[in-house]
Amino acid sequence: MVGLYRSRVAGVGSYLPEKILSNKDLEQMVDTNDQWIVERTGIERRHIAAPDQATSDLCLLASQKALEDAKLTPSDIDLIIVGTVSGDRQMPSTACYLQHKLGCSNIMAFDLNAACSGFIYSISIADQFIRTGVYKNILVVGAEVLHRYINYKDRETCILFGDGAGAWVVSRAESTDKNVIASSHMHADGGLSELLTLQGNGSLLSTSETPDENKNFVQMKGREIFKNAVRTMAACCKEAMEHNQVNPDQIDWVVPHQANKRIIEAVADQFKFPMDRMVVYLNETGNTSAATIPIAFDWAVKNGKIQRGQQILLTAFGAGLTSGSVLLRY
Repeated sequence: MVGLYRSRVAGVGSYLPEKILSNKDLEQMVDTNDQWIVERTGIERRHIAAPDQATSDLCLLASQKALEDAKLTPSDIDLIIVGTVSGDRQMPSTACYLQHKLGCSNIMAFDLNAACSGFIYSISIADQFIRTGVYKNILVVGAEVLHRYINYKDRETCILFGDGAGAWVVSRAESTDKNVIASSHMHADGGLSELLTLQGNGSLLSTSETPDENKNFVQMKGREIFKNAVRTMAACCKEAMEHNQVNPDQIDWVVPHQANKRIIEAVADQFKFPMDRMVVYLNETGNTSAATIPIAFDWAVKNGKIQRGQQILLTAFGAGLTSGSVLLRY
């Protein structure tokens, strides 16, 4: 029966690699400077995975923290979903590598590609599995090692992206628990797919094509992405609030995709969310794509900003163009 159960956020965790790539470092690599980057993006530094670190390694460290926070063990997990566009390999899935590293035997595991919306897409799917009674405990991870797909001669993209992982354990709630996921609202507009791409070894490439190394790098049309990011995230916020009949004053925190501080400010302005109720952590991480929301959420929990019982709105946009929102009480 649909809606028989509700789901809750049982545990959260995140991991950022030790190596830092600062704006000052980028000044030595490309025609840019610290002031220019901060003014236009709000980013000061980003974390870079070590040469021997794969995306599944970052997933593992974040997942272990989330399991500890949830007071669960790998044997309690029924399903693993990993949101990523920079998995260990094109196949098999990074979720399968993570399953093995965690020691979760014989459970369902898969990757989800919705780019920067990947984590909230994955949360939405986990919520459905729990609502319908199929599973009790689901590990949802957003993780990227994007720096390996960045052209450090292209200042429009190289200033933005970093590596990291964030994880949630989403579990079946008790019937009396009010701290549950209220709703999720997901969208995509494939007509805008060429605004942000990573062509790589996709089947669109002809085997007779002349090799072009730029196709192995993230390519972005920045102005169009900015405009559509504000439009789609604002629309998804409005949809979540209207569906649940709540107003902005009833939301304790908004955790937006951490792509650009000016995008976050524009979304906040539309709903008169004060910036001190917008979780902003991109100064430290840059854009970690599917990992930004769980990393920022975990940081806000660890720093005492987000607390149990508060109403939280998540919103994201990404290549596709994908977008979505999740309203929950933590």
